[in-house]
Amino acid sequence: MQDWIVPAVAGGLALVALVLALAQVRARKRTERELARARTETDELRDRLADLERRLTRAEPPRQPTEFVITDLGSPTTDPGTPSPPVGSALFADLVLRETVVKAASLAYGVRRALDAETRNRVWFEMKREVRRSRKQRKADTREARREWQARQRAGLDGEGSAA
Repeated sequence: MQDWIVPAVAGGLALVALVLALAQVRARKRTERELARARTETDELRDRLADLERRLTRAEPPRQPTEFVITDLGSPTTDPGTPSPPVGSALFADLVLRETVVKAASLAYGVRRALDAETRNRVWFEMKREVRRSRKQRKADTREARREWQARQRAGLDGEGSAA
């Protein structure tokens, strides 16, 4: 009566294994294609770089090292009317993503560090110490104000007694 269950489960597992194998083969082929494309692009870039280096060594004599300047603010070398060179979309995306990843990583590090038990205890201790210090300061200010007020009261009474 239940003789069909074992072959059905085996067939289902075989079908799943076949689908996974096909997906693996397709992924491997796609990866190999992308790797081949990346290698050809790398070779082309290497050739272009070598060509540019040859041109630079032939065209210009070696320059003397100049002082490093962070900004050219105020120097008239750039015309404000000329636009900046365009940045490719891939470079722009890379810069934006890199900056975003750095900011997210630093935020995650800061949050993790702020929620650390040792940091919380240190903050709690400092807050407790600051509250105690402010209470002492407030009591001292109150005592000082009371002394000044009493001194003014005495001076006012002494001044009135001598005038009469």
